[in-house]
Amino acid sequence: MVTSYEPMSLATLATHLTSADSDRIRWKLVWEFLEEYRWEPVDTRVGLLQDEPGPTGDARWDALLAALAEHLLAQADLAPPTWAETRVLRRAWFPAELAIHRADALAWAPAGFRKHGVYLSVHDLAAA
Repeated sequence: MVTSYEPMSLATLATHLTSADSDRIRWKLVWEFLEEYRWEPVDTRVGLLQDEPGPTGDARWDALLAALAEHLLAQADLAPPTWAETRVLRRAWFPAELAIHRADALAWAPAGFRKHGVYLSVHDLAAA
């Protein structure tokens, strides 16, 4: 039996995030998504971001998915998907545990992430 490869979309990532049992695994899934996304041809990438992800059960991760979509589409000079507009945290989320990393995120979080209340440094995204 031959199976074909399909890159992970944000909608698929949301499903995986929902079933993950720890934040450590959730972050690994996000990094895996970003790695797969980087290897895809430019014309394929946009399609991975368009479909609205289902709710993860955690507003922080839902906002992170919206921030990822907005950030990655902005890099392609495209507008964010309409589904991302409502996924904004009322209280900022700093995923980093160390104060120095939080300060870095405050200074270097991309605009799409700040807009959604997720403070993750652009350096963290690049290192993924």
